[in-house]
Amino acid sequence: MPRTSAHPKETSFNMRIDPALKAAFTKATEAGDKPAAQIVRDLMRAYVRQSERRAFEIDARRQSREAAAPTRDPNSDEYAVMREIEAELADDRFWQAD
Repeated sequence: MPRTSAHPKETSFNMRIDPALKAAFTKATEAGDKPAAQIVRDLMRAYVRQSERRAFEIDARRQSREAAAPTRDPNSDEYAVMREIEAELADDRFWQAD
């Protein structure tokens, strides 16, 4: 029979940790009135988000470098435009208020 629950099937995650760390973690979760498993799931979600964000930033930097590459090629239109912009910015009149 097909599963009718809205929640996907859960799985267990076993790991070995230092007994002192486990005791301290258990004490902290009990003090926070939150199950240890929920805290671990929250930490895992945060780690995954952080990892995805890092991957996004790496790809964004790669794309930016690719987009900027033509500005360094003296034979490209982008190079010419950048030199025009630099010349405008170097002109003191550019920075003067009307």
